Order: sequence, then structure tokens, then C-alpha cells
Amino acid sequence: MARVIRFTKMHGLGNDYIYVWAPLLPRDADPAKLSVLLSDRHTGIGADGLILIAPSRKADFSMRILNADGSEAQMCGNGARCVGKYVHDKGLTAKTDITLETLSGIKYLTLHPGADGKISSVTVGMGAGVPLDVVRGDGQKSPWIGETIDIGEGPTVCTAIDMGNPHLVMFVTDAEEAHVSGIGPLMERSPMFPGGANIEFAQVMDRRHIRMRVWERGSGITRACGTGACATAVASAMQGYTDPGDCQIIMDGGTLAVSWDPVSREVLMTGPATLVFEGKIEICE
Repeated sequence: MARVIRFTKMHGLGNDYIYVWAPLLPRDADPAKLSVLLSDRHTGIGADGLILIAPSRKADFSMRILNADGSEAQMCGNGARCVGKYVHDKGLTAKTDITLETLSGIKYLTLHPGADGKISSVTVGMGAGVPLDVVRGDGQKSPWIGETIDIGEGPTVCTAIDMGNPHLVMFVTDAEEAHVSGIGPLMERSPMFPGGANIEFAQVMDRRHIRMRVWERGSGITRACGTGACATAVASAMQGYTDPGDCQIIMDGGTLAVSWDPVSREVLMTGPATLVFEGKIEICE
């Protein structure tokens, strides 16, 4: 039996997802299988994953994030910005301040319209950026802040951050030369992180700029990661490398502005949200 699914392809700095209004999906649809099918860049639409948008009883809207491998993510900053653009530009809300339910809690979005009235960028209240407890060799859990590990490329200072999802920020001398495709999956599946983790490779340029590349849990190398940018800014400020205020995180897909309040620990992230195309696809079952 063939089913037609209407979708919107969007990206935040090249971190691309397929967005679907969940109430229109068949009730027996398997989101995980659907994400694997649609995300394939050769036989599907092509994306880093699938994001389902729906009404919420706790907030204005909700989003559910399925990675390209079908695993579910708690939060996606780039995805949250695109959800804000989606619901506003499609007339689902006229508000420019909205709340969004995610698996990592309620997020607060401020939508910034462009000259055409369409949303061009979004500021997301990402919640608290705090140290993440990791599993030590003795099986006990404790924070990992500014500790050094060596996985074949010399001693590397690392800090683990909880942004509603787990991150390990590795401070490197040259992000362009970092072995992302090798170290990324190795650390993603490290016993330190029983549920896996996102791995950032961060090169501090100056007090306000960091060059960062990322290996995302469940998706691999992506052009940008919103929660990863936030984790990087927080980890760098904790280490004293950069200031906690406006920090520019420069990724393969572009730059995000991140600020962290070291007292409240709240993180604000601002960046673009871009429509690629809309369409429909027939799924044969």
C-alpha cells in the first residue's frame, strides 16, 4: 500500500531535517523507520533526520527528533529554530514568542521576521548548560571538566556538558585537521557515555570566537549542531578560554551566536532558519 507524506525540507546552517506536521501522519506510521527511509541521501529525500511537529498540551507546539539512523534525540537547537519558522510562516501561529515542548523540557523561542514578514532567524532559550556526569573507570559517575585524555593524537583537554543532551567538547589546536570521522564515533560510543554522546572539536580563536566541528550522535558528521555550539561556548567559558557573553561559534555551515550566564547557567542561541523546499513523497509498504 502506498501512502503520500507531505514534508518541508529546512536547514539551520546546513544541519538539515525533514519537517512533518505529525497530525497528518498515518496513525500506524513508525517514525524511526520513516526517518531512516526519508533521510537516505541516495534513495530518500536526504537529511540528518526527521522532525515531527505537533500541538502540545504543555506548550504552544512540540517537536520530536529522529536521527538519520532512527534513534531519538532529546534536543536539536538548529531544529528548534526551523520549527519556529515553520509554525509562523505556515500561519499556525501569529506570535513571535512561542514555547516548544522537547524531550529536554520546554524551550522558549523568539522569532525574528525579515523584510518579507517571513522568519529569518530565531533566538532559542536553550535552558541550563551544566557539567555532565560521566562514567569513570571504577563505574562511578562524576563531572568531567577540563580533564586530559589521549586517544592517539596527544593529550587533549575535554569538558563534558549537559545541554539537555550529552556532549563532550574536545579542545584542539586545529579544528580543520581534527580526525572527526575517526575520534568522533570512538568517543560517541565510549563507556563514559552509556547512551552515547555528541562530540565537538573546538579550536579557540580568541576571546569571542571558536572554530568548531562536530560528530553528532546518531547522525555522524554534520555541518552544524545547535546544542553542540552551546555546549562548546559553555565549556570554553568554564575553562576561561572565552568570555561567557556573546561568543561566535563558527561551524562548517556557518556561525551561531551563543551567550551563557554563569550565575543562572541559562544559554541563549541565535541563528538562521532556512527553507529549502516543500513536497510530497510516496511511501510504499
